[in-house]
Amino acid sequence: MATRKSTAKPNASAEELMGYYRDMLLIRRFEEKAGQLYGMGLIGGFCHLYIGQEAVVVGLEATAKEGDKRITTYRDHGHMLACGMDPKGVMAELTGREGGLSKGKGGSMHMFSKEKHFYGGHGIVGANVPLGAGLAFSDMYKGNDNVTFTYFGDGAANQGQVYETYNMAMLWTLPVIFVIENNKYAMGTSVQRATKSPSLWERGAAYGIKGEEVDGMDVLAVKAAGEKAVAHCRAGKGPYILEIMTYRYRGHSMSDPAKYRTRDEVQKMRTERDAIEHVRELLLQGKHASEDDLKEIDKEIKAIVNEAAEFSKESPEPAPEELWTDIYA
Repeated sequence: MATRKSTAKPNASAEELMGYYRDMLLIRRFEEKAGQLYGMGLIGGFCHLYIGQEAVVVGLEATAKEGDKRITTYRDHGHMLACGMDPKGVMAELTGREGGLSKGKGGSMHMFSKEKHFYGGHGIVGANVPLGAGLAFSDMYKGNDNVTFTYFGDGAANQGQVYETYNMAMLWTLPVIFVIENNKYAMGTSVQRATKSPSLWERGAAYGIKGEEVDGMDVLAVKAAGEKAVAHCRAGKGPYILEIMTYRYRGHSMSDPAKYRTRDEVQKMRTERDAIEHVRELLLQGKHASEDDLKEIDKEIKAIVNEAAEFSKESPEPAPEELWTDIYA
């Protein structure tokens, strides 16, 4: 595994670095297990894995405070885990069981947690973006300093409703951070083939929205950019756009063989740019942890994930009458 230096000024203590390592490793091991359960037929419908993109949500969650909200698209398991949702409840929801966080009715793309201020998981491309602005409008109306992290991908960045939302967010000075997770492929189409403009964040300039491009394979760079964006929003200066350059190692969903890119391309990213390996190297080089310490953490994380998988298998299926609950507020 090639080593690399952080592109951001170190902005984390040894304890924080260890926390990021754990959080990213939990997401990766959870997603690997979800992929296994899908292959066994225990997860139905769609399943979009977050493997490779862990630094994006972990870096941004490091800048959040209690009351901040998050909303995302269908590649959402990582966001759920990063904001502290119970792995057992997440996995049970994936398998459509009663113990799931939406009682088995939402599945991979549509689970929520009011307690953790997580507002989905949305299956319609770009549809969560105006909803994120609506959540931010609520905080502006109440007069608090909370922010909303609204995540979407490079494919969704071409949707018209995104630009309607940019306009409204700037008109009303909403405290919303638009996070474009640019993983270079919208389903199976590379961003170069689908998007003429060289960057996606700069499109906000038409509305006066500030933003920047961020290295999404470096959790410290994400955290640094996140702190800047959060401070901008909390100060009442309106929305901010972060275009976070990341990469997914698996196909768009579990049914995608990803033949539109070479194995060499994926392997090069894994070998040279992996976000978890980067933090691992920082911990080892800084003598904050030994190889044995990190092996022990991996063992602990695997135990948490295995427990979540067992819980999801043992939890009963929801009763038929559950179909009629939570339909109207």
